[in-house]
Amino acid sequence: MELKDIEQAYQTLSQIIEIFQKQLDLSYFDALIEALSDLLENQINGKEEIDASTVAELEKLYRHLDLSEFSSEEIRQVIQLLLLGSYKKERVQPNHQMTPDSIGYLITFLIEKIISKEKLNSVLDLTVGTGNLLAVILNNLKSLGNQSLKAYGVDNDDTLLAIADVSLALQRISNVELFHQDALDNLMLPQVDLVVSDLPVGYYPLDDRAAQFETHAAEGHSFAHYLLIERGVEKLAENGWGLFVVPSGIFETEEAQPLLKMIQKNGYLQGLLNLPRELFVSEKSRKAILMVQKKGDQAHQASQILLGDFPSLKDKKEFNGFLDEINAWVKENQ
Repeated sequence: MELKDIEQAYQTLSQIIEIFQKQLDLSYFDALIEALSDLLENQINGKEEIDASTVAELEKLYRHLDLSEFSSEEIRQVIQLLLLGSYKKERVQPNHQMTPDSIGYLITFLIEKIISKEKLNSVLDLTVGTGNLLAVILNNLKSLGNQSLKAYGVDNDDTLLAIADVSLALQRISNVELFHQDALDNLMLPQVDLVVSDLPVGYYPLDDRAAQFETHAAEGHSFAHYLLIERGVEKLAENGWGLFVVPSGIFETEEAQPLLKMIQKNGYLQGLLNLPRELFVSEKSRKAILMVQKKGDQAHQASQILLGDFPSLKDKKEFNGFLDEINAWVKENQ
């Protein structure tokens, strides 16, 4: 498909969403779920609540919306544009915003380098949200030859999870199980080869539950991202990898000592790569990719932890040079 086809599909779906908002008095997200669900099921489910002329208009719009020739990745891009558009119309807290594609592509690059296809059979996203990060990874790994990867996604927000569900179905990604629950509650899932999560940053309100984790705070509320890293490491199989999007200064305070001890007890801190500055509004909000490997018979501490800053995505020469440094690190530590 050409870019104009993706933009046309986005414009058509935007019109449909606007109609559902007005006719059914829905929020943008609920209208988005309605539009995508109807597209998936090839029928207008709520038409008894809509006047006949508007139903005819919707049917005409849907007829012009043929995604059969779109690839999974192109369908994801259409949905991504719709989600980005929602931020102008709905107040979405930062922890609920979609992970940018560029971060997904960088994580996929790292996955490809550190885990062989033969050893990557399962992946878990503890904070799956709308599913964009997981979809980027699955679509791109599939194009690289990972055809039978089993995936799990967990989130406690039912609206975001509903978007993820219909989005993944439209992308023809059928190898994902989604779970509506708090990832820090009892998580009845098998251990996996890979955990990837763009972690929410802030305090976790349930102190009794947090107290069950090694990374809980000595006093007051605990950091949710610390607890989720611990849960991620717990769900990793031996030799498995965790790639977590975290604040870039995550280890710069004394509060991080329990987190560091937990990682060293159960695995190896293998890398911390600051993401490109241009992706964030300020240095304070900048994030990094934390790389943790679970202990096992094929895992060992890298001779040198992979540290550094991804250069600007606009500086191709410098960026490619940094990717070469990562390749050299992987080769040296395999």
